[in-house]
Amino acid sequence: MMIRVNPEVQNALDNNQPVVALESTIISHGMPYPQNVKTALAVEAILRERGVIPATIGIIDGVGVVGMTPEEIEEFGKRQGIIKVSRRDLPVIMSKKLWGATTVATTMIFAAKAGIEVFVTGGIGGVHRGAQETFDISADLQELAHTNVSVVCAGAKAILDLPLTLEYLETFGVPVLGYKTEELAAFYTRTSGLKLDYKMDSEKEIAEAIVAKREMGLNGGVLIANPIPEEYAMNKEEMDKAINAAIDEMNKMGVHGKESTPFLLAKIKELTGGKSLDSNIQLVFNNAKVGAEIAKEICLLKR
Repeated sequence: MMIRVNPEVQNALDNNQPVVALESTIISHGMPYPQNVKTALAVEAILRERGVIPATIGIIDGVGVVGMTPEEIEEFGKRQGIIKVSRRDLPVIMSKKLWGATTVATTMIFAAKAGIEVFVTGGIGGVHRGAQETFDISADLQELAHTNVSVVCAGAKAILDLPLTLEYLETFGVPVLGYKTEELAAFYTRTSGLKLDYKMDSEKEIAEAIVAKREMGLNGGVLIANPIPEEYAMNKEEMDKAINAAIDEMNKMGVHGKESTPFLLAKIKELTGGKSLDSNIQLVFNNAKVGAEIAKEICLLKR
C-alpha cells in the first residue's frame, strides 16, 4: 500500500464535502517542537470550525498518509531525522519505508491522488536568487505546472527571486490569482511591486475559475496569492535587510538545494528576533480561512 487515506477524509470526498490538504514540512522543518505541533493542530481547527475536513499529509513508514491523526502529527513533530521529501525523493523514501515530510510538490502529488482540489500552505518554493548560474529552481513550480491541485499561499517565499518565479509560472501556464489584491503577495509582506493579471474579489470567483479549468481538461495547478493580514505583516525594509544577510551567510557556508530554505528561514527568524516566525504562523492561519471558503464554494458548484 503506497497511500492511506484517513476514513474521515475519504467519506467527505465521497460525499462532495469540503476537504483541504495541508503539508508536513512545516511541522518537521518549519519550527521547533512543541510549537510545530500546536500550529499544525491550530490550522486543522480553523478548517473544522468552518465545516471543512483537514487532511494533513505526510509519509509514515513509506506510506503516504492523507489525513494524519493528532497522534501521528504529535509523533511527526517530536521525531528526529524526518527527511524533507520532494518528487525526486519519493521512490527511495517509500521503497525504504522511511518517514518523510511532504513539501508543496509532494503534498500536491498525494492530494491529487486522493482527489483533493484545495491545498493550503505558507508560501511556495520558486526560482532562487542567482538561479541564472545555479539553476536552483524549486520542484514546486513544475508540480504546479502539471498537477491538478489549487494552492492557497501568501505568495512565494520572500527569500526567492520573485520576478523570475512569476515569469516561470507564466511560461508553464499556471494561473496566479490575487485574492483581493493586484500584486503578488511576498510572504512576510503584503506587497512585492509585481502586478498580477487577475485580482479576485471573492472565494466564489476563485472557485469558479478552478472549476472552469478542470471542466476544460487543462492540467496543472492554480495558485492563489493571499496577502498576510496587515496587522501581522513585517516592515519591508527590515525584512529585505534580514533576507540579504541570511543569503550572504548561506552562500559563505555553501548551503544549497533543499537545505537552503530551512536554513534561510531559521536565520531570518534569528535576525528578526522571532518576529518572522510569528508572521509565518499568522499567514498560514489566514490562508486556511480563505482555503476553507474556496473548498466549500467548489463543492457548491459541483452539486
